[in-house]
Amino acid sequence: MDTSIYKNFADTHFGGFSDIELLITAFTHRSYLNEHRKTAAEHNERLEFLGDAVLELVVTENLYSNFKEPEGILTNWRSALVRTESISEAAAKEGFESLLRLSRGEKRGSERARQQILANCYEAVVGALYLDKGYDAAKSFIEKTLLPSLDYILHSGSWLDPKSQLQEMAQSRDGFTPVYKVLSEDGPDHDKTFVVGVFVDNQSKGEGTGSSKQAAQVAAAIAALKDYR
Repeated sequence: MDTSIYKNFADTHFGGFSDIELLITAFTHRSYLNEHRKTAAEHNERLEFLGDAVLELVVTENLYSNFKEPEGILTNWRSALVRTESISEAAAKEGFESLLRLSRGEKRGSERARQQILANCYEAVVGALYLDKGYDAAKSFIEKTLLPSLDYILHSGSWLDPKSQLQEMAQSRDGFTPVYKVLSEDGPDHDKTFVVGVFVDNQSKGEGTGSSKQAAQVAAAIAALKDYR
């Protein structure tokens, strides 16, 4: 296997890597092993497990040190920073996608699947960094690649859950609070599907489907937010 692209990546982003195989493992998806059993011995899920813990600590430490907001708000900000969409975007900006080792099937996967794989890879790289170069190196990488997105998260209000976002927008623009109504429900008690509509000033703003009323409400709020934006 040609390891030069990973060595170049490590040199450019981290000033080198003592164990380049560790970094390669961070970019190796489970599916890759199914097609390359003789050349790949390990996938990145253990490194992802480690990196997830390091990532949460770094983000928590940063928010605690730089903001005076109460716990509940800081928790929501942290959740927005470490969610799949935020992490995968950071990984994409750093060029992770071209280094991923995937099966042919995973390469043709959906956009959502790609996001999840990129996010998992980001956490695995953080784990590899922590093992190879220590906590400070992992912290520096996260501060450079992920934490800058906090400004956008705060400005856009995306740290709020969809129902809270919709309520703020509806009250600000229309002067009314959204009302959710169950439009239909189908299926047996143990496996129901709900369709919920959200209304502002008696005007339908969106519909959503879910396996619970709460899930359907969230889906309806997401649909309504597209109209407001």
